Amino acid sequence: MLNIVLFGPPGAGKGTQAQLLVEHFNLKHLSTGDMLRDEISRKTDLGIQAKALIDKGELVPDAIVCGMIEKILENNCGCTGFIFDGFPRTVAQAVALDELLVRFKQNVSGMLALEVDKQELIDRLLERGKTSGRADDQDVSIIENRIDVYNTKTMPLIDYYSAQQKFYPVKGVGSIAEISERLKAVIEGLTVVL
Repeated sequence: MLNIVLFGPPGAGKGTQAQLLVEHFNLKHLSTGDMLRDEISRKTDLGIQAKALIDKGELVPDAIVCGMIEKILENNCGCTGFIFDGFPRTVAQAVALDELLVRFKQNVSGMLALEVDKQELIDRLLERGKTSGRADDQDVSIIENRIDVYNTKTMPLIDYYSAQQKFYPVKGVGSIAEISERLKAVIEGLTVVL
C-alpha cells in the first residue's frame, strides 16, 4: 500500500495537490478537517465529542482524530493507499499514526514536504482570503502566527521522518501542474521500492 503524508505550511497548496495525487494514483484522501466535518454532520459518537470540543474553542485530541482515521482504515482495507493531509501535525501524532498503521500491516511510505518561502505563503493566503472569505486568510498577523505555529510545532516532523529515511522535500513554487509533476515523480520513485 502507498501511504503518503503530504506536509507543508499553511498556503503551500496541500489541498490542491492532494486532489491531483488522489486522482493520479487512485488513493484515498484523508483530510482531518474534512473527516471532522463529516463525523459532525453525521452525528456519530466521534462527531458529537469533536463538536463539543470545537464549540468551546478547544482542539480535538489526538485520540479522537486517531479514532476517525482508524475507522477509515478499517472501512477501506482494499484501497490502493492514502494521502494524509493535515495529519500528523506533531511527532506524537506521527508515532500514533505509525502504531495505527502497524495494526493494519501498513506503514507510511513517505512524507512529501512542499517547501515555500514565507512571503510567498503570505501572498497566497491573502489572495485566497479574497476569494474564500476566510477571515484567517485576510489578516497578515494571523497568517504570520499560523506560519510560526507550523514552524515550531510541525517542523519537528521533518526530523522524525528523516530518521526513517522517509522525508522528501519538494519545491512548492511554480504552476500547479509543475508542482504536481514534482510530487508525482517522488511518489513514482517510492512505488518502485514498495
